[in-house]
Amino acid sequence: MRSILILTFSLLLFSCKNETKTETLSNYFTYKENNPVESAGVKMIPIKTPVGEFKVWTKRFGSNPKIKVLLLHGGPAMTHEYMECFETFFQREGFEFYEYDQLGSYYSDQPKDSSLWTTGRFVEEVEQVRKAIGADKNNFYVLGNSWGGILAMEYALKYQNNLKGLLVANMVASAPEYGKYADEVLAKQMKPEILAEIRALEAKKDFNNPRYMELLIPNFYKEHLCRLKEWPDGLNRASKHVNGEVYTLMQGPSEFGISGRLAKWDIKNRLHEITIPTLMIGAKYDTMDPKAMEEQSKLVQNGRYLYCPNGSHLAMWDDQKVFMSGVIQFINDVNDNKL
Repeated sequence: MRSILILTFSLLLFSCKNETKTETLSNYFTYKENNPVESAGVKMIPIKTPVGEFKVWTKRFGSNPKIKVLLLHGGPAMTHEYMECFETFFQREGFEFYEYDQLGSYYSDQPKDSSLWTTGRFVEEVEQVRKAIGADKNNFYVLGNSWGGILAMEYALKYQNNLKGLLVANMVASAPEYGKYADEVLAKQMKPEILAEIRALEAKKDFNNPRYMELLIPNFYKEHLCRLKEWPDGLNRASKHVNGEVYTLMQGPSEFGISGRLAKWDIKNRLHEITIPTLMIGAKYDTMDPKAMEEQSKLVQNGRYLYCPNGSHLAMWDDQKVFMSGVIQFINDVNDNKL
């Protein structure tokens, strides 16, 4: 009799688990709407702007009412493609997450009105995306890398009441400090003759000269952007698809410091206003000072610091195990109210 009861209980337990799994999988790529056409989780979300309505590309993975993560790519005007590495790790964890090309990026609309390319306008875009994916303060996490980190911090300063957690990967809160670190620390790590040639091209504003990137890729990008011997396919695709017009307008012609509209951006003295759980991620070889990232984790009211000892600006790739395990631990801890 006891054996029959145990067997019956086991079958019921298996059945419940199977139903839950089936329900999750059935909604894995699906938005909650009556749409007869399946699109593998891809949705073009309409965005209202001061100059009209446009659409941005998103792709949903997973179904988890407790954890919805929105990935904010860098650039500005790179693409979600270099962040595809999150697919493997987040799917294993059962997180619901969204890849997203910001307005102006390759898979989204690319309007030509330059008034659109401001941090404030992008913040409002993220808020509209949040509403479209049905996220709120009980489940919404924003993870931004590089320019996406700027956008994530700015979004939190205005809309943190809609956030559960904030993750800033490889972005300091002050563009002038970023420029100073590039000039006084990173530049000095180059061979003097290489740096002199780079500076000469910059002085002439000869950024379209093929020699400029010939110098930067092996001597700067391969050292501080991504240190993998062979760059990931997603990063190569994102590099091919960057919207150079938007990128140059906001960032400047290269990652070697900021010289565009973001050149004077600085919110360091406002970080204390961020009260939600926040993870700041720094890396030894990053274009950003890892000590500054650690300091930022203390300037917010409820922060944690993750250091990637083998990582660069894209530590999600070149120090992947440390980066991903730290990110996943943070999200799980916030979800479990441990932070």
